[in-house]
Amino acid sequence: MRVSKQITIIFLVIFAFGFQGQDDDRLKKVTDDDNTKYTNVGNLGLTVTNFGVYGHSFRKWPTQSNCEYPLGSGIEHLYNGGLWVGAFRSDNAAGANRVGPYVTTSSTDPTATENGYEFTNRKGSYVQVRSSLIDSPFFSPDAISHQDFIAEYADTNRYTENNEVIIGHNPMGIAVRQESYAWNYPFADFFVIMNYWIKNVSNKYLDSVYIGLWTDTVVRNTNKTSPYTGTSFFNKGGNGYSDSLQMAYEFDAAGDLGFTDSYIGIQFLGSSEEADSVNFVSWQYRNTTNANLFTPQTDPERYRKLMGYFGGSNRYNSGIDPNGLKTASNRSMLISSGYYKSIAPGDSINVTFAIVCAKKYGSESPALDTEEQRKNLYTNAGWAIRAYNGEDRNGNGILDPGEDLDVDGIITRYILPAPPSSPGIKAVPGDRNVTVYWDRRAEESIDPISGRKDFEGYRLYRTNTGYDLTSSQNILKSLVKMAEFDSLGNNVGFNTGFGYVELIEPKTFPNDAAEYYYKYEVPDLLNGWQYIFSISAFDEGDPVNGLTSLESSLLASSAKVIPGSLPTSSADVKIGVYPNPYYGEAIWDGGSERLRKLYFFNLPEECEITIYTLAGDIVDRLHHDQNSNGSDVRWFETFSKDQTQKMSGGEHAWDLITGNDQAVATGLYLFSVKDSQTGEIKTGKFLVIK
Repeated sequence: MRVSKQITIIFLVIFAFGFQGQDDDRLKKVTDDDNTKYTNVGNLGLTVTNFGVYGHSFRKWPTQSNCEYPLGSGIEHLYNGGLWVGAFRSDNAAGANRVGPYVTTSSTDPTATENGYEFTNRKGSYVQVRSSLIDSPFFSPDAISHQDFIAEYADTNRYTENNEVIIGHNPMGIAVRQESYAWNYPFADFFVIMNYWIKNVSNKYLDSVYIGLWTDTVVRNTNKTSPYTGTSFFNKGGNGYSDSLQMAYEFDAAGDLGFTDSYIGIQFLGSSEEADSVNFVSWQYRNTTNANLFTPQTDPERYRKLMGYFGGSNRYNSGIDPNGLKTASNRSMLISSGYYKSIAPGDSINVTFAIVCAKKYGSESPALDTEEQRKNLYTNAGWAIRAYNGEDRNGNGILDPGEDLDVDGIITRYILPAPPSSPGIKAVPGDRNVTVYWDRRAEESIDPISGRKDFEGYRLYRTNTGYDLTSSQNILKSLVKMAEFDSLGNNVGFNTGFGYVELIEPKTFPNDAAEYYYKYEVPDLLNGWQYIFSISAFDEGDPVNGLTSLESSLLASSAKVIPGSLPTSSADVKIGVYPNPYYGEAIWDGGSERLRKLYFFNLPEECEITIYTLAGDIVDRLHHDQNSNGSDVRWFETFSKDQTQKMSGGEHAWDLITGNDQAVATGLYLFSVKDSQTGEIKTGKFLVIK
């Protein structure tokens, strides 16, 4: 693939952070590993680190996504994975005194002595964040996507941060700049692009270079099955490869069937130098007996994997039966490109991959992997290719007439057709109702392809009652359109105008600088149930460029709320509990002792709730105010995930767990509520039946 010299110069400038040579041991005890960042701007939550690994091996589960799709569903798609680089080292371009091969890995199948963590970083070099979204706290004009993560690391260190030798590590002298890109567009929120610049910082030549992504994939629903169950969690995956899309993939072949139904794909997108081939291999976890599926233990063995060999001379679909890989097992996947002939000292190469997720298409058995079931995966992978190609619409590596949109003479990548900006939303829960407000920023949006203001209208969505009490949550699928308003005077949409929702004067709220110009009231909701409301903006479409109307992200402009009673100190208002009686195993019930939840309602703005047995023993004592409303109970952690839900202020959730961390028994309970401002005490009772 052809890339301009100007881009190559940019690569060299980027690498001016100065790792010094292949035997530089100065990184000892000064690294700062960072695995706290994960993509959450779209519908794929992928943890990205500053030591070459993606995923966190479920060390941060369930509070942080590993590779979760759809976001908030609990459906994870990998254990971990990361960059592999293999090469020979020599004294000059002719290959004098050639030694090797060497392979540096960010992670591998762990052995008794090695885990493959061979990249390290400098102290203070945490993952950096940029965003092209104007209202993001990380906004930068240099951002590529809605959420960029940038990290720098190298293989030049022989020691861990604890001053321990990295066993089996043979530094080649490479430094890496890693950038990942994620978008919130509905047509691009299911992939993360992983962009790598590999620079030779040694005084040796690197030749016959291969670069790949190794991934320990596992597709399971963690709401259904805990990853801490052990081996049985990881050995249910089936695998495959699409040669036309240059993408390896995995699906759930025998695990949580019916509760996952999704794919993860690892896709090669392109490189700054022409690759001899793109290769796919797969192997079983810690397999040392099967010549075709053995786990590589040494650099030469790993290099052969990068070259595309399973074991002997067998390759995928040539000696290796693809159907055999579709059976359930615990496998790794490696997709690589190469060889790249040579990287001279000081030079670099750019290689780009994508991590793509998709739901299975159609109604065939979820244990299968058919061409029809892969339809969504292929479509999503096609959008990743389109994002990478940018101005190069036909992907031929050159700028054809009409493709150079910014008229700079080089291929500008990562340009996508854009819907209007996502509206800013404010959802205010009330007693059996929610009022939704939004701003008008979308109306000023300019499409990057057509250069026109092409805003057309708004669509309003909501989830139905109880959408979240499932084992396979999918927020986008659960959102139902309840209204649409669009511009007058054209042939697009329903030509409703905005009079029904437009305010005479903009609405403002305390501690919120935004002005909201539209309002929509949603009545007849159930108190205590969680709802999500979303506002999207859509455009006219672009017939000149062959684009239909595009709609902004439903997730980017969404709000999670729980209707309920408003705060009150009126002496005439009775304080109560619902549901009362509380029946275990009812639809309201979370399904386990730790997932139960009831509400106290009609509470004062600030008060103390005390729960007693009939004998007068204190069961629990709760403090309630506008910042403490019981939203820290396990139910919200499980079914609300990010716990950003807004409550009405007059209700408090309780998980039926005593102050001594024990589940309450069946029986009648008393409670008192003391108003912190007036000192008034009100009492009541409720029944628990298990």
